Amino acid sequence: MQKQQGFTLIELVVVIIILGILAVTAAPKFINLQTDARKSTVEGAKAALQGANSLVYSKAALAGKEAAAGQTVTMNTGVTVTTDFGYLAGNATVATIATDLEKILEMNFQALADDSTTVSNEDWGVRAVSATSFKIVPRGRTADSTAANACHLLYTAATSTIVVPTYTIVNTGC
Repeated sequence: MQKQQGFTLIELVVVIIILGILAVTAAPKFINLQTDARKSTVEGAKAALQGANSLVYSKAALAGKEAAAGQTVTMNTGVTVTTDFGYLAGNATVATIATDLEKILEMNFQALADDSTTVSNEDWGVRAVSATSFKIVPRGRTADSTAANACHLLYTAATSTIVVPTYTIVNTGC
């Protein structure tokens, strides 16, 4: 007589319970991946803008245009951008800001009319905040600054030769 091999019902139930416990402890980490990805995306945009702005400043300094606002600088690739004190300007219209960002970052931007508009047409949106600053917003988010929705990069342009641009990440709502 051959002895049958296999698992007993008790062994199967114990394995299922153990897998259930592992799933309950691991699920919150996997659920939060989208939030972490959005935060990382905004941080990547900050780094890209800082790098591009360094190149723009270098080109402006070589052309002697780093000491005044409202200058235009032509990069080696033939791209012309508007600068304030050598850095990317923040005091232009939202359409001009979007165009300049598209030129120096080689990404597409949706011009946002207000803080409640969701970025849906492009991977990024841009919203003019004041005469010297704008927000860069990832797809699926708005430029809203309330904690529950805030997920953007706030860029404040240089206002003089000694006040350099600032880059502030707001990610409480990513």
